[in-house]
Amino acid sequence: MKELVGIAEQVAAQLIARKQTIAVAESSTGGLISASLLAVPGASAYYLGGAVVYTRDARRVLMDISDEGMKGFRSSSEPYARLLADQMRSRFSTDWGLSETGAAGPTGNRYGDAAGHSCMAVSGPAAEAITLETGSGDRLGNMQVFAATALKLLLRKLEG
Repeated sequence: MKELVGIAEQVAAQLIARKQTIAVAESSTGGLISASLLAVPGASAYYLGGAVVYTRDARRVLMDISDEGMKGFRSSSEPYARLLADQMRSRFSTDWGLSETGAAGPTGNRYGDAAGHSCMAVSGPAAEAITLETGSGDRLGNMQVFAATALKLLLRKLEG
């Protein structure tokens, strides 16, 4: 967690200096991204909200994305990560949206992705989506790496 908070402190400094805000949607990180951002004192200046979108029901209820709205998308993909980041940014009227969706392990997901597969996206003044493959079935380790990678992606966009 200390590594994550260290990255979150850098993110927080950038957001505070710019007077910008963020909202987060995460899945296989289970809230680690949000917890890291909230561990930084003064988080209320930039963090407006987050959701752990771990199931279809969570997607429907928390993100207001219906099954019909998922046509052409599948979970654990870059397009879906972009959709989540865009949706968070829109729903919270923030400058930035950040999302993560993947398969932490110890096994893969029902879409054929191996454990250690994650897609992350940033939506905002700069946008990007990436895919990470750790090649590991270590659930806790993957959760940590996924969260760190998502925060670093956001930091690159903020510094960019």
